[in-house]
Amino acid sequence: MAKVKKKRPTRDEFELEEIGNTLVEAYDEKSEVILNVWEKEDVQGNIVKMDSRTRLIHIEKNTLITKVPFMDIMKVSVL
Repeated sequence: MAKVKKKRPTRDEFELEEIGNTLVEAYDEKSEVILNVWEKEDVQGNIVKMDSRTRLIHIEKNTLITKVPFMDIMKVSVL
């Protein structure tokens, strides 16, 4: 029996744009965020880099950096 890989829920352009705008705003204002990441636990911290080439969002919390693929972000909450 083949292992079925769960498909990431699709979001429309509007949702993706809203997530992008929220990330940029939080980055510019140096606000702390909580990212709901698909099939992983939430990531909390400050955005230190948004890499448009790799499409990774770099989140720093207590000097630890977590790289989150933009497409895996389901929701952004600004603290």
